[in-house]
Amino acid sequence: MSIPRRGAITRRLALLGAGAALASPLASPALAQAGFPNRAIRLIIPWTPGGTTDVVFRVLATAATRELGQNVVIENRSGAGGVLAAQFLASGQARPDGYTLAQSHMGTIRQPFMRRSLSYDPVNDITYIIRLSGYMLGMVVNSRSPWTDWASFVAHARANPDRLTHGSVGVGSDGHVVSHVVFERAGIKLQHVPFRGISEALLALHAGQIDCVGDGSGWAPGVEAGDFRLLNVWTEERSPRFPQAPTLKELGMDMAFTAPFGISGPKNMDPGVVRVLHDAFHKALLDPAHREIMRRYDLPLSYMNTADYTAFIREEALRERELVNRLGLIAE
Repeated sequence: MSIPRRGAITRRLALLGAGAALASPLASPALAQAGFPNRAIRLIIPWTPGGTTDVVFRVLATAATRELGQNVVIENRSGAGGVLAAQFLASGQARPDGYTLAQSHMGTIRQPFMRRSLSYDPVNDITYIIRLSGYMLGMVVNSRSPWTDWASFVAHARANPDRLTHGSVGVGSDGHVVSHVVFERAGIKLQHVPFRGISEALLALHAGQIDCVGDGSGWAPGVEAGDFRLLNVWTEERSPRFPQAPTLKELGMDMAFTAPFGISGPKNMDPGVVRVLHDAFHKALLDPAHREIMRRYDLPLSYMNTADYTAFIREEALRERELVNRLGLIAE
């Protein structure tokens, strides 16, 4: 989200463990455990099967399997706003041997500041291996609804405060938080309805059980099929795939948001193991089949190596904490 950066951020990094050593992208693979990997690697996806993330990561896992010479097996653990995978990594239940990984996303950073029951440190309790991409997000309504554009939706919501409902993939998810900011800037109030994944939210929208969904481009096939109407996108520029949809900036809101994500593991991973995984997933990221599925779901290439991704997480953690406090997004 385009929240102004503050000069104090650099000085305050120590609050979230700025002194901890980065996992260097130059670490020698010779430091890795002997023969790593010598068995299957589990990659936890914290969303329901069939959604955008699940589909994309299954293609990525196939390409990474070829690079690593061992199967990369997808395991879905949905619910709790997509934070179950991060909880598991940080709990000590997962050994830091490189055989248990997970998708990391902005909720991984944000939710510990929202929920007292989440005791993990999003900076120091997780090893961030590689940043891959980000989501194109936007807001859709049922094509049978009376709202033909954002202006008509806002007018109805203003006339009926707290009567309309918006769905997301869970409390603290990108869709939930950014929708909250969008509604705040538009001067409207809606009721939030959390779901376990984007496929469930879109099914509810299609059935008329909720009024809108603000989230990643899992809605794209439904827009193309005529089931949903795209009111806006949250990117810097209009989507080439959906040029009819205005950006938030065009609608008078000086903001844009793409939600970056990557792959992480438990803390204290061997730097050599991290390097092996980074290199394999970097090659898988650029694999033609994976690039094609990224194109299909409007996912930009947003690569960062281990050190840069870790530094990004540290700075974003400060920004997310400030955002949660400013908006009062305390879930418990």
